[in-house]
Amino acid sequence: MRRKRAVRRREKRAVRGAPAVGDEWPVQWRLAAGEHANLTRATWALGERVKELNCLYGMTQLAERGGDSLDGILQGVVAILPPSWQYPAVTCARIVFEGKAYKSKGFKLTRWRQSAAIMMYGKPAGEVTVCYTAERPRDFEGPFLREERALLDAVAERVGTIALRMAAERQLQDTNRQLELERRALQETNTALRTVLSRIEEEKREIHKAIHANVEKVLMPILHALALAVPKAQRKYVDLLRDNLEEITSPFVSELSRKYHALTPTEIRICNMIRTGMRTKEIAKTRGVSAATISRHRERIRRKLGIANSPVNLATHLQTRM
Repeated sequence: MRRKRAVRRREKRAVRGAPAVGDEWPVQWRLAAGEHANLTRATWALGERVKELNCLYGMTQLAERGGDSLDGILQGVVAILPPSWQYPAVTCARIVFEGKAYKSKGFKLTRWRQSAAIMMYGKPAGEVTVCYTAERPRDFEGPFLREERALLDAVAERVGTIALRMAAERQLQDTNRQLELERRALQETNTALRTVLSRIEEEKREIHKAIHANVEKVLMPILHALALAVPKAQRKYVDLLRDNLEEITSPFVSELSRKYHALTPTEIRICNMIRTGMRTKEIAKTRGVSAATISRHRERIRRKLGIANSPVNLATHLQTRM
C-alpha cells in the first residue's frame, strides 16, 4: 500500500514538471558559445550608441545654454567628442572654424584621424577632426567605426546649423540696433523740422504784420490823397486799388486761403466783401460784373465751404467761423 502511494506521488510530480525524489532538476536552457559572443557584441554596440546619443544630446544642451558665445559652444563640443568614440583614452578632437581652432585636452594630430567639413551658406567654413593618439585595430574607416563616421558628419552638420543660427541672431540684433538709431535720428530730424517750420510761420506772421503796417501807414494815406486829386471818373480805380491792398493785408483772406484751397482768388475777394456786409448788387457794381455772376460765385463759395444745402447765412458764417 505504501509503495503504491509513493508511485502515485512520483507520477504527480513528473506531471507537474518537478523532479522525482532522488532525481536531479533538469537543465531548462543552455547558452551556446557563439550566442554568448553575439550577446556580448550586442551589449557593446548598444553602449557605443548610447555614447553617440549622449554626444548629440550634449551638443543640444550646449547650444541652448551657450548664449551668444559661439567660442564657448565649440570648446564644449570638442570636450564631449572624445568620450563618444570607441577608444576614449586615446581620442582627441579639434574644431577649426573661420580660421580659429578649438582643441580638446592633449590634442595631437596623428595619421589615425577622420574629418568632416562644416558648411555655411553652401561653402566650407571649417572642419571637425577626431584623432587616435595610438594605433588601434582597423575597422570601417581606418580604426574608426561606420557609426563614428555618421556621428562625425552629424556633429559637423550640427555645428554649421548652430553657427548659422547665431549669425542670423547677431545680424537681426545689428539690424534692430541700426533701425533704432535711424528711428532716433528721424525723431531728431522731425523735431528740428518742426522747429524750422515754426520759425518760418513766425517769420511769415512778422512779414505780414510789417506789410500790413506799411500799407496802413504809407500806402493808404497816399491813396486817400490820390482819390481826392484824381477826377471823379478815375476815382473808382483808386478805390479798386485800395480794396485790393486791404484784401492782401487782411488776416481773414490769409486764413480763408489756408483753410480752403479750392477757393479761387476771385472767390476769396468776394468772400471778403460779403463778410463786410456788401450786398450782391454792390459787389457786382464794385467789380464791374452782373449780379447774376456774383450769385453764381456765391453758390460755388457755399459749396466749397460745405454749406450748400443748409440755411446758414453766408455773411454770418464768414464772420463767425473764420
